[in-house]
Amino acid sequence: MVIPVGNLSGMTAKVTLSFSDETIEEARRFAKREGMSLSAWIDQAAREKALREVFTEHAAAVGRAGMDFESAALADAREVGMVDDLLFRGRPRAA
Repeated sequence: MVIPVGNLSGMTAKVTLSFSDETIEEARRFAKREGMSLSAWIDQAAREKALREVFTEHAAAVGRAGMDFESAALADAREVGMVDDLLFRGRPRAA
């Protein structure tokens, strides 16, 4: 498969990879559906997978450290709601 150079902008390394027939056919189908070259689609998929791994590890580290940002954010939202109720008594805030 020949890929026009215009589709490889930002790519800096050329490597040889092996995929199962099923995987490469699915990748080709998704790349075509998204209007991307196969190389660009695989690059994006690999980058997204790497970022998911980084964020998953970060979330696990935050959890191990005992930081619960989601609960804190929900508590803040409840507090804002209570203050709004007291100050505005159901009237909308001024923009």
